[in-house]
Order: sequence, then C-alpha cells, then structure tokens
Amino acid sequence: MRTGYTTGTTAAAAAKLATLALLGGAWPADVIVRLPTGETTRMVPLACWFAGDAAVCTLIKDGGDDPDVTHGARISAHVRRCATPGVHIEGGSGVGRVTLPGLGLKVGSAAINPVPRQQIRANVADAVLQILHDPRYLDLHGLEVVISVADGAALAERTLNPRLGIIGGISILGTSGKVHPYSTAAWRASVVQAVELAAYHSVEKVVLATGGRSAEAAKRLFPHLPDLACVEISIFTGAALRTCVAQRVPEVALVAMISRVAKTAQGRMVTHVAGNPVDLAFLAQVCREAGAPEGLAEAVATANTSRHMLELCQEYGTLAPLEHLTRMALAQCRRYVGRLGGHPRLEVILVDFDGTALVRVEG
Repeated sequence: MRTGYTTGTTAAAAAKLATLALLGGAWPADVIVRLPTGETTRMVPLACWFAGDAAVCTLIKDGGDDPDVTHGARISAHVRRCATPGVHIEGGSGVGRVTLPGLGLKVGSAAINPVPRQQIRANVADAVLQILHDPRYLDLHGLEVVISVADGAALAERTLNPRLGIIGGISILGTSGKVHPYSTAAWRASVVQAVELAAYHSVEKVVLATGGRSAEAAKRLFPHLPDLACVEISIFTGAALRTCVAQRVPEVALVAMISRVAKTAQGRMVTHVAGNPVDLAFLAQVCREAGAPEGLAEAVATANTSRHMLELCQEYGTLAPLEHLTRMALAQCRRYVGRLGGHPRLEVILVDFDGTALVRVEG
C-alpha cells in the first residue's frame, strides 16, 4: 500500500515553491521538500501564479492509501516579503482557528501545529539559501507565509476540530511528515488531544464514547457535563485511558455498545474490527459464567455478531451475561490504568443501539 504525506508536508512544499518563485522570478517544475525526520521527497505543484507582490502555489495533499478526509485537499501557500525579519506563518481561508486553550496553540491562532510550523520555516529557509546563497538573509529580511485550504471549512466538519474548539477549517498536522496507510496516527492523536483538552479545563469526569451514537447516549447520561468532557475515542480505548492517567483525570466513564464492550472485556485496548473479530466462544463462556440457560450459551456460540448475542439475551429475558461482560470490561480498564500507575474512578456503561443504557457498573 502506498505511503502518503501530511498536510504539514504539503504546506511546506507549497511554501518552498512559492519562495523559490518570489525570490528567483520563475516557477520550478517541482521541489524537493524536507520532512521533519530529515528525509526528503519530490513534489509537483498543481498551480502556480503571481498575485501582486505575492507568489502563490497550490499542491494536492496526497495521503497515499490512508483514508484520511484531507486526502485530495488543495493546500496553498501565499508568500510575500514583509518588514519584520524571519519567517512569519499564518493561516488563511480553510485553516481552522483555535478558540479554546489546552491544545498547545495560542487561542486565536491558526491551527498549524508546532512541527508543521517548523517544517514550513525550514523549507522556506532552504529556498532562500538555494536562490540567494545568503545564510543571514532572514536575520535582516522577512517573509510572510499564509497557508490556506480550499473547502477547508467543509472538510473540518468531518473531523474532530469542531469538538476541539477549532473553527472554520482543518488543522495543519504531522510529526513525521509521512502518512502510513491505515496507520490511524492522526486519528489517534486527535483523540489524545481531545482528552488533554478536557483535562486542561478541569472537568469533573471525562466520558469516553466509542462512536457517534454512544456519544449521544453519553450526553443524555451526563447532561450536566460540558460538551468537551465527552470524547469520541473510536477504537483507541487504550490511548484515551493512558492520556486520562497522564493528565490525572479523577473520574472516567466508558460508554460503548456491545462489540466494544466485548473486546474491552478481553483486554483489547485497540478495538478495530480488522484483524480483531468478536470471539463468540468467549461470549458463550461469559453466558455460562453468568448462570444463563445453556440454550442461550449454545445460541451465542453460533451467533453472527456481538449484537446478535445482545439480541439473544433480550429474547431469553436475561441481562446477566451482559452485566458480567460489562464488569469484565471494567476490570480490564482498571487493570490497564493500574499498570500505568493511575487510579481514577472508573465506570463502564453498555448502551443499546437506540442509546438506552442497559448495564452500568462502576468501582
């Protein structure tokens, strides 16, 4: 599968190309861009033009075979001279603005993360040296770099940015400069950042919801908590719990539907379905341990999904297996945070597909 590049790398390449044109008077056919790891890659612009005193370059963000929503986004850099020495980076249309503290970025600033900022700055400096051969040019002269993203506001609605208090566009992200197919690194980083934000604002409880419907159920269960206290963690149970421990969150609730509770009960702290199927033999054994009728255990052993197991329990008129399963999930969470040296008060809530809380255990 094909490796791609981050929004940070794409922005840095656009900024370097525009700087080369601004200072050299002509547009290169391609550019060698430096990654934060020290590696380099060659990129080709989609469009280049001069606009008054600025050089503008647009590239297509190529995420490779990773299914990120920013794959195919058109990222542009406007570069112009300015009076203040150094490289000054700003966000334009389609780049989000930070409205809440706790993200490692100044409130009101563009959502361009620190590593991409440094990557853009380094590549602009490379372009200056390439054209002018003067390592001290930026000590005496300034360049303004404005990064923009076409349709960035619409793309952002499909990310965690609105929940994080980043409004009006996407974030410019990336730590290595590369995107590895299905690595879900950016996804996981967003979950960690959301937990950190909740902790920063000292919420009394962080609620970890495994999906959209679980999040809606969580809001009904905890109506007194602010929105930022509820974090959609998707498959990243372990990363979310680890961050709660690191941030010394006092209380944590995990709100999940049956498949995620089942996998957590087995100690699986990354619960993606790929390569991580539901173990029906395990669920059948849970039924036996809970004292359920043998007929139910046999039916669960040949069920289609964990949801089928839930439906079978409802048909048999017993929640005992579901209660036992949820307590096992709680025990695994407690064991996990304990190994990390954390002792938050934990709660696991199993919700049905309509958002009804079926089982709630704490300790």
